[in-house]
Amino acid sequence: MSLKHVVIGGGTGFVGKRLAKCLLADGYEVTTISRMPAIKAMTWHDLEKDGLPEGTSAVVNLAGQNVLDPTRRWTPGFKQNVWNSRINSTAACARAIERATVKPRVFVSISGVSHYAAGPKPNTEDSAPVEHDFMSRLCVEWERAANLGDNSTCRGVKVRSGVVIGREGGMIASLILPFWFGAGGPIGDGSHDLPWIHVDDLCGMIKFAIEKPEVKGVLNGVAPQLITNKDFTKAFASALFRPAFFPLPELVLNLIFGKERAVLLTKGAKVVPKRVQELGYQYRYPDIQSACKDVARLFPPK
Repeated sequence: MSLKHVVIGGGTGFVGKRLAKCLLADGYEVTTISRMPAIKAMTWHDLEKDGLPEGTSAVVNLAGQNVLDPTRRWTPGFKQNVWNSRINSTAACARAIERATVKPRVFVSISGVSHYAAGPKPNTEDSAPVEHDFMSRLCVEWERAANLGDNSTCRGVKVRSGVVIGREGGMIASLILPFWFGAGGPIGDGSHDLPWIHVDDLCGMIKFAIEKPEVKGVLNGVAPQLITNKDFTKAFASALFRPAFFPLPELVLNLIFGKERAVLLTKGAKVVPKRVQELGYQYRYPDIQSACKDVARLFPPK
């Protein structure tokens, strides 16, 4: 079996594209799973019908409807789509792994830090999940869908990702214009915690999990520096050489996104990557200042 053939669910998304680029640069073969057929890609229907490509050594699932799409109202139908797109794709990957005659060595699935409730206590990978709202229940079921059989020879790794900092997508793509024109600012008073990670470190952590056989179980996919929304605002504005005096009221975000999903922006938990550091992962961007400097440009890199 090839040691370097990775199948990526959601490989055409913001993080998936960066992960594929990172793996290809290091000599991996990459096959993406998406809704549309393409070169070096398969559809979710292909996965269900034909299973994993021969020689698959690792499976990574990053698929899921963009929760914070401001063009989509928070209707019951959209909520169901957010739920199904994550859980069904993860379960499809798990089924394909279990059906494979020669199993991949590792299955890396992504969920979120909404497992952890806001509060003064730092949460490590050993902290118990708290089902307190829609997002937390989603994360619990998302991880449950990634479970493999007790006797499976495939190693399972579950990465609970914080807010991903990268110029090509996510929060930065939404904030760059208002901040560029000096209209940026904190959300509310900016005092809530903001668990975060640079996209290169999230991809690096996934690659680390693929390559290190001792890595299994839950990893908190966050940077080691604990920050608040106010800390991020100050660092991003400083990297752009812009002021950031215009706070965005929480009420406005609740109106735009609906209160149930606005919590991703208005609430946050203290999340610490204890196991990640114990396992020896080396961060490229351990602090928010260096991460913001990397993404502080009006146009994304080609």
